[in-house]
Order: sequence, then C-alpha cells, then structure tokens
Amino acid sequence: MTQRSVPDERRPSNDGRRVAARNRAALVAAAREIYTEYGLDAPLSAIARRAGVGQGVLYRHFPDRAAVATAVLEENVRQIEQAAAAPDADIAGVLGVLTWHQTESAAFISVLHTDAAAGGTDIPAYAAALSGRVERALRAHLPDGHRLAAAKGDLMIAVAMVSGAVTGPTREQREHRALAAWRLLGVEVGPVRPFGE
Repeated sequence: MTQRSVPDERRPSNDGRRVAARNRAALVAAAREIYTEYGLDAPLSAIARRAGVGQGVLYRHFPDRAAVATAVLEENVRQIEQAAAAPDADIAGVLGVLTWHQTESAAFISVLHTDAAAGGTDIPAYAAALSGRVERALRAHLPDGHRLAAAKGDLMIAVAMVSGAVTGPTREQREHRALAAWRLLGVEVGPVRPFGE
C-alpha cells in the first residue's frame, strides 16, 4: 500500500482571543445601552441581540446579570482612570468623562456612589472598590482650595448628588440635568464625552 502525501495546507491561525475580546466589548457596550434604555431588569437576550452575538456567547463571558452589570461598571471606571492619567488631564476634563458615564449608565451609577457617599456598610465590596478608584482618579486633579475638597467625603457626596439628578428618558435630558447639578454645586465640567473622543 502506497502512502499518499498530505499537502501542507495550514489553516489560518485561530484568532479566537481577538474575537472573544471584540465580543466582550460589544456585550459591555450593548449592556450599557440596553440597561440605560430599559433598566436593569431588561432581558439578557436583548443585550446579546444588540451586541450581534448569540446568547451562548453572552453566557460564556457573563454567567449572570450581576456579572454584566459589574463589567459595565468596571469599564466605566477604567475610562475615568484613563482620563485622569492622560498627560493633559485636569479636574474639569475628568468630570466631563465621569458625567458622560453618569448619563450613559444612569442605572449603574447609583450602585457605585449613593451608599458609599452615605458611608453605608451594605455596599458590595466590588462597588466600594470601584467607588474608591473613581475618588482617587478625581482627587488626583483637585487643586488646593477646590470646593469639592473642602471636607473629607465632599467629593463623593457631590458625585452621588449629581448621579441622583441624572434622570430622564433621553441621554440629552440626563446630560442637561447632570450639568445643571454640577453648575448648582459651582463646579466646572469639561466636555461631556467618553475618554478618547
């Protein structure tokens, strides 16, 4: 019996990790949109559809609703930290990024700040850690004498107050209310946009 040689046909390298990272990013963006539009009780299937992936892909990345919410919060905080670490960062610019996330992720923001600002002990550990990261990012750019640095805790109380004002069915209405709240607090906010835009 003669052996036939098998041609050396190589398959393209598996870019599964890149696809997985893209899918995860799409799911986080979709969750932010869906939860902002429909609230935290929106079905996970709506998130998968908006992201353009199947529900199986969603569950591979996020086993439950809490995991999706945590991922959105983590991404929000990461962008605020990136804004704070930028070479030309100032408090107004970082507050602009924070405010964008407040208006885009209104359903999530209260999880981070309301209980933490009140000194509550019922806040989940992950939310307390994320809130601490936001506070450090903002505090790094507070000039001496800034009104948000007057007393310990004032900074996150102000963030919680603005978060409480972020209501309305459209992003524009939520942004208008957030900026009005910052203005009433006497705080200047830079352009309201995600980091990098």
